[in-house]
Amino acid sequence: MEQQQDMIYGCHAILEALQECKPIDQILIKKQSDNEQIREIIYLARKQNVTIKSVPIEKLNKITRKVHQGIIAFMSPIEFQDLEQIVPTLFEQGKNPFIIILDQVCDVRNFGAITRTAECMGVHAIVIPQRGAAKIGADAVKTSAGALFKIPICKVSSLKYAVSYLQQCGITVMCVAEKFSQNCYDSDLTKPLALVFGAEENGIESSLVEMADGCIKIPMSGEIESLNVSAATAMCVYEVCRQRK
Repeated sequence: MEQQQDMIYGCHAILEALQECKPIDQILIKKQSDNEQIREIIYLARKQNVTIKSVPIEKLNKITRKVHQGIIAFMSPIEFQDLEQIVPTLFEQGKNPFIIILDQVCDVRNFGAITRTAECMGVHAIVIPQRGAAKIGADAVKTSAGALFKIPICKVSSLKYAVSYLQQCGITVMCVAEKFSQNCYDSDLTKPLALVFGAEENGIESSLVEMADGCIKIPMSGEIESLNVSAATAMCVYEVCRQRK
């Protein structure tokens, strides 16, 4: 059962939180729910890039025994940042942008570990999708060792749009996976850069791979052919920092 302080429930409470632009990570709505309040909640949630999931009533009942009215929202401990504000600011400050994009990385421990590494190594922002991202709550904060409070997290409605926007800003976007042929150690990672990582199960969406400016891998010599996504991220982030210094 989720920690109560991370959660609000009931149409009125959730609608009020959205109207006041409170930081909400995701909303669970009972399947086939449809009334005026639910429609307004969905409209505001989409406008604010809040993740919405349609779930069976049994799932909601397992989360809380309170009268939830078929809808539960999980509050975010952080304020999500606007990618379109962060990137211009980095250039204005004379910084060399370094951004991580996570595609379908849903495991909270992996997300927390990636965030911790990113903050320690000077990554400027992490981009996650509105759908298919780890729940950002107390567990994510704990796993990140508090790094979630120190690095901007940008939740976007479309990773394809985010990639296109970064490319238009002059940022090179490179996908990282073991199936690619180009070695990360032989690649120029000193330019304004965004690295895309996918979950171990599904990898990076093919449309993102097609959009990317390049695809790289971490060379391995062992019998196991893939790395945990948080370990792979750490190794690539270190290589970027090594090259830049």
